[in-house]
Amino acid sequence: MEGAPAAVAVAVAVGIGVMLPFPFYYLLWNYPQAWVDVCGKGVDPSHRMAQVSHVLKIFQFLALFSVARFSWPPWYCYPLVAVGQYLNFNCFEIFIKKQNFVLVASTLNSEIIAVRVYQLLGEAGTYYGVRFGKNIPWVTEFPFGYVKDPQYVGSILSLLAILCWVPFQYVFLWVLSYLFMMWVESKEDPATRAKPLS
Repeated sequence: MEGAPAAVAVAVAVGIGVMLPFPFYYLLWNYPQAWVDVCGKGVDPSHRMAQVSHVLKIFQFLALFSVARFSWPPWYCYPLVAVGQYLNFNCFEIFIKKQNFVLVASTLNSEIIAVRVYQLLGEAGTYYGVRFGKNIPWVTEFPFGYVKDPQYVGSILSLLAILCWVPFQYVFLWVLSYLFMMWVESKEDPATRAKPLS
């Protein structure tokens, strides 16, 4: 019986770790002016969001890796990772461009923002720039013109691919968190966008 409470505590801690970035995203999406105000003059709120997100991702990865059991994956993992990577990520190009340890971690779990998304939207477009009062042009190039929310779809496919290593409940929780954020972000009200500080 002594092991059961410890196992529950670990499961809860990992669950919290997996969901850690999503309350942050939710708050920034729904209260963008508060974030712009917290960042203050002279600080790009999208860039600061990216920095905080990368730190949260480290904890998210650590939580997931703490319950992972690595072995050779089944055949279906390879096409899922390949499609997920194509839609969402090009890890080696990220590493070459950014040379950032946090981004290298994306080769293991395909979770850091895609080079393709960066190429098309830039950092401000990727990290809620529209919500922070920036003018971001609408993009319809692949994958945006063909796949709704490609960064989330790519991440979900990559998460499905790691089911061979990570217990289902944690992947499921992460996928649900992505689906929730897709829903939240689909209901954007332009009237609630932040006013940039001058």
